[in-house]
Amino acid sequence: MPMPNKIAVIGDKDSVLAFKAVGVEVFDAASATEAQALLRKLTTERYAVVFIAESLAEQIPETLAKAKLQTYPAVVPIPTGREPSGFGMQGIKSDVEKAIGVDIIFNKEDKQ
Repeated sequence: MPMPNKIAVIGDKDSVLAFKAVGVEVFDAASATEAQALLRKLTTERYAVVFIAESLAEQIPETLAKAKLQTYPAVVPIPTGREPSGFGMQGIKSDVEKAIGVDIIFNKEDKQ
């Protein structure tokens, strides 16, 4: 199977349109249901990276978690024009902690 070589972004039309100018394939999703269907579809195609608006990613955690288990594509929640919720950064923090066993992003110990 050939290596994935495409980049996509999923989000509301206004937030993701600028990505088109830099060669990223843009997929408009106005709802969590649309985003979920698109993410499932894109994970079966030749995408190396799929960015998804964090406002949509928060609403489909099961689908997002399943997609992150695959080697490709890397699925990355990103803040959009709306107020960032921190969901994307929390996911990156969690992934880094799993990979190296320590929090190097926020440099805090989890109190459980």
